[in-house]
Amino acid sequence: MTKYKLKTGKVEGVVVDTYKKIEQGVVDGYQAIEDAVVGTYKRIEGKFVDKFLEETAEDTTSEK
Repeated sequence: MTKYKLKTGKVEGVVVDTYKKIEQGVVDGYQAIEDAVVGTYKRIEGKFVDKFLEETAEDTTSEK
């Protein structure tokens, strides 16, 4: 049964194409917002690290 797919006529093809364009626009918009938020977070994080933290010679993340 997997070798079959639904037949689409001319009108259905236009509807599907329009839906795909709308969907891609929404996905692109979401991606742009996500990239902006992540970029802003990384800038804030970088400024925080520069202001309040300093590098050490030893690894302080492992428990003793």
